[in-house]
Formats: sequence, C-alpha cells, structure tokens
Amino acid sequence: MPGSFVANLPSSKPQFWAGQDLGLGVLSRIGDQTFSLLGVPEPPAGVRPATVVSAEYTSTRSIFKLAAGNATVKLEFLSPVSPSNYIRQSLPFSYMTVSASNTGGASVQVYADIDESWTGQSGKTNFNYFVSGRTSVFQLSVDGAITYAQNQMDQALWGQAVFAARGSNSSQCSLQSGRADSVRGQFAANGTLNDTPLTYTAGDVVALAQDLGRVASSASVTYAIGYTRDAAVNYLGKARASYYTAAYNDSVSAVTYFLDDFADAAAEASSLDSNIDSKATNVAGANYSDIVALSVRQAFGAADLTIPRDTLDTTDLMLFLKEISSDGNVNTVDVIYPTFPIFYVMDPEYIRLVLEPVVRYLEMGRWPQAYTIHDIGSAYPNATGHDDGKAEQMPIEETGNLLILAYAYTKAVNSPAWANSHRQLLQGYADYLVTNGLNIAPQLSTDDGEGPIPNATNLAIKAAVGLTAFGATFDLQNYTNVGLSNANQLYNQSLGTDPEKTHFQRQYPQSLNANFTYSTVFNLYPDSLLGLNTFPQAAFDMQASFYPTQQAVNGVPLDSKTDWSIFSGASSPGADSSTRDLLVNDLHAFVSNGLNKVPFSDRWFVKDGPTDTGAPDLVGGYDGYKCRPTVGGHFAILAKSLGAGSVGV
Repeated sequence: MPGSFVANLPSSKPQFWAGQDLGLGVLSRIGDQTFSLLGVPEPPAGVRPATVVSAEYTSTRSIFKLAAGNATVKLEFLSPVSPSNYIRQSLPFSYMTVSASNTGGASVQVYADIDESWTGQSGKTNFNYFVSGRTSVFQLSVDGAITYAQNQMDQALWGQAVFAARGSNSSQCSLQSGRADSVRGQFAANGTLNDTPLTYTAGDVVALAQDLGRVASSASVTYAIGYTRDAAVNYLGKARASYYTAAYNDSVSAVTYFLDDFADAAAEASSLDSNIDSKATNVAGANYSDIVALSVRQAFGAADLTIPRDTLDTTDLMLFLKEISSDGNVNTVDVIYPTFPIFYVMDPEYIRLVLEPVVRYLEMGRWPQAYTIHDIGSAYPNATGHDDGKAEQMPIEETGNLLILAYAYTKAVNSPAWANSHRQLLQGYADYLVTNGLNIAPQLSTDDGEGPIPNATNLAIKAAVGLTAFGATFDLQNYTNVGLSNANQLYNQSLGTDPEKTHFQRQYPQSLNANFTYSTVFNLYPDSLLGLNTFPQAAFDMQASFYPTQQAVNGVPLDSKTDWSIFSGASSPGADSSTRDLLVNDLHAFVSNGLNKVPFSDRWFVKDGPTDTGAPDLVGGYDGYKCRPTVGGHFAILAKSLGAGSVGV
C-alpha cells in the first residue's frame, strides 16, 4: 500500500509491487451501520468510510487503526518470516486480521472480497470454492495458462489466487460471488451473504463474511490471502515445488494448515519483531531500526524455498531469488551478494541454499567461461542456465562475490564441509582472480550503469578480498598472500587512491582517473565483517573521513544505492560512528520523505543531475529500482556488530 494512499485507506486498493491494483475490499457492519475499511472506492448506498487514525509497520506486519463511528477497527496484515521453519516460510500466504473494539456491545460483522486481478488477467478466470467444516476457500486461476508464464507486469499467470476464512465458536462464516456492488450491498444491508449456488463471471468478486455477534470488549476474525504455484521454478528443465508441498500438496490443505498455524505464527512474528527492533535500536538507533524493519518482508518475499516437484525430497533444498524490477534474472550473483547480510544474521543456511543452484549448474560444465556466471536464468522462474556463455558479463564482480559468499557461509556455520564439496570449482575461480584481479580488462561491475571500464578500483578491492576469503576457507596461504599483495598496492602504494591518500578513486592509474573521481568502496565490507584483514584499518578510516565531505542535498552520492551506503557505513563507521550515522540518517530521510509511492527502492537521487530525458531529477525520489531483495544488505550493520545468527527467534 503506497504510503500516500493510507489516509484514504477505505477507498484505496493495495498494489502489486509493479504498481497494478489488486482488488481487496473490506467492510465492517457495527450495529446497523456499515463502514468501508479498505479498497472500496465506490461503496454501496449508506456505507460510510471509516476514518484512519494511525498506521504502523513492523518487520512482519502492517497495522492500520480506523475509527468506525464510536468503535475502533484494526486491520492487521501479517506475512510470517520464519527462516528456520521451512513449511511456514515457504507457504505463499498472508494473514489479514480484522478486529473490533469499543463497540458499546453492538453486533459486529466483517466482510472481505477479492477479484481476478490477483490472477494477473481478466476474462479467462477459472473459479472453485470449497467448504470443509468451518473453513471456506475460494480459488481463482487462469484458464489455459502456460506454466511459468507471467504478464507484462511480472505477475505469475499459472498458479491459483487463494482466499480463505474460518468461522469459530464465536463467529459464523457466509460466502457469495457476483458483481461487487451487489455482493457488498447484500452485506451492507444484512450483515451476511446469501450462500446461494456460486458462479463466476469476468469482473466478479468472491466474498467471505463473518458474524461476530455482540462484542462486549473486542473480537477479531482472520482471513488468508495468497497465490500458489504447483510448479514454482523451472530448474534446468525440471520443476521445483515450494517446500510446503511435501506436507500439503494442494492449495486447500495448504491454506487450511496456514489458518491452523495462525496463533503460533503470530506469536513467533511478535518475538521476531521485538528482537529486530530492540537489537537494531541498540546497535545504531531508532532510524536504523525503522530501515531494517521495512526491509525484512521485501528481502524474503523475493525468494522461493523449493524441493523437486517429482520426488518432494526435502533433503534436496534450494532457494531461488528473483532480481525484481531491474531485469527479472534468477539467482543473480551480484544480487545475492548485497542481500546476504540478512541471511547471515537470521539464518546463515540461506546463503548455502541460494548458492546451491548456482554451483550445481557451474559444476555441470555447461557454462563455458572461466569466470563465475552472472545469473542462472534471464527471466524468473526459468533457471535454465546460459549454456551459450552469453549471460551479462561481470567476470571479476561475480567471481569475487562467489568466493566471498562461500567463506561467509563457512565462517557463519563454523564448518568447511559445504565449501570442501565444491573446492575444485572454487579454486578454479580463485585462480582466475590471481591472474586477472589487478590488471583488470574493461568490464562491467554491479554498477553496470557506468559501462565497462578498465582497472575499476572497487573491482580490484573485491578481487583482493575474494582471494583472502578463498585462502581463509581452505587455509591456503598462497592465495591469501596474493590478495594481501594486491591490497598493499591499492592502498599502501596508492595505486587505487588519490595522490594525497584521502580516498579510493574510481579507476587506476592516475592517467585513467584525471578528474580524481571517487568510488564507493562497499567491497571493503566483507573484509571487515569476516575479519580477513586484507586492507589495513587506515584504509577504512580514510573512507570514513572522506564520505562526509561529499554530502549533497539528500545524502552522500555513493552511486545512490541504499545497500552500498549501509555496507560503507558498517565498514567505515568513523569516530563515534559519526559517518555510519550520517549514512543511516540520509537513508531514513529518503524512505520517510513522502515523495515515493513504490516499495522500498534501493536507489535514489541525492542531488540534481543530468537524465536521459533531460528532465530534472527529483531529489529525494527513487531512481528506477523498487522492491528488490538487495534491501537485505541493510542488515550489514547488525551483522558486523552482532555476528552470524544473531537475529531471529
């Protein structure tokens, strides 16, 4: 829900991350008066919009409080984040709880509906419903959908939108389908739905209502909303299913279990919310806590935890990560790299799980290049590899990333077993960095907008840290020595710095960097986090002194990336953490300035500059990307301060 829509919540529709509306209408009848709470821009006659009182978010929840006459109604959306509970984490549903209090003993009924916008299309919708005991379930899907197909706005087309609710000892559930004005009007007039034989026509809604009876103090009802895909990911021609299917192999049984699990999931979520808030606040203040809380669901929401669809073998577990909004690649290595701090602190096994499909493909020998692949599929969820060798070419970037991530996992779990099983592959990539990690041919880095350049300082730093990481993984001092030698040239011998040694430059030698442009050296972060000591402390202190001198109107122009900014603050915090706090506060100002209506963007404009269209930049506005899992990098400060596995329940 865009923040600017919240004040008008009763008439505002929630949105998919790409910006298209999702039909979700919520009403509540208190006594004889019906109120619109969410997503009802044209309410039936006599329905009054409730008044928004407050809105807040936690790591797992979005909570809206509204005044409905003299009563208080709360809408609470809960998306469980439970990395170590693979069933709970893989279930693709969220809870919506509607609670009423201060009703003066009036009777209360609650209504909610969805429409076919959740299927990613209109006009070709299949419709099913099931009633089992007190549980009612609607399913909407696309007639004739092609497996793994999506629409132009990145919505999956081959699964099922699922909407469910359950009556209890204190509530009764009724259901209906039809035109929105008719179904909502039925509820507004009667407080119930008519349970007539259900049909579906394009443009209809499916609705579930619950009668809570007279409410003396408070009462609530909970709905489940989500989207299931029988085949979640295509990995090299074989279907992978979500982990939960090993126990619940259809949408009805899955959502039934999800409703059964509500109390436990909610309790765990509360503990996680509290844990993240308190630890982040203690480490770096309330602004930092706000940032990481806003990052959790977005980071995990981009990931599919999978098992083979044919065998449902729960020991063959892989995590697939979508490069949302930038180009939709599968398990992009330079997206995994900035994301990994959230995995490092919440459950380090996720580093292995997300690397597993990459290294398995590489070990098949189907990737013909001597360096690490950029991604394992051009369009999620098709992880079909690049046997032709024509993936985006980032040789040093991705090779260094893989070696650093392998060591991060090894150190986090205090075991070399996984790395040892892939030693031959990893050593080949370490050899590539030995040969190519200092005299760097023109090539792209993760900052691919600047195009291919030779001798990029930040890439050379990554190569040096990658080599010491590999040396530490396997206790091979010869590789460590090469990394240390490269770092010595870059910093001590000033190959990568300006002549006065005030900062690392964009390129080296000086002839390639005539304007003394600087580089964001976020690749120093894993050196600091993992205690590799590739670069001396003086290099980190140099950057801590330099970054504040570049402060612009809305932040330090660190290539305008939020994850890189936090990496830089974590590794070069400065005296009394002043540089770290400057970067944190700049990012907090960006997310709270009210200029942006998209899910957390990881790139923003901090000053005016030229654009492709000639139009001025919106200073403080987001720059293209949105909803990417790279916000997991905002946990870099917590990872550096508290260590592996330090945040969780």
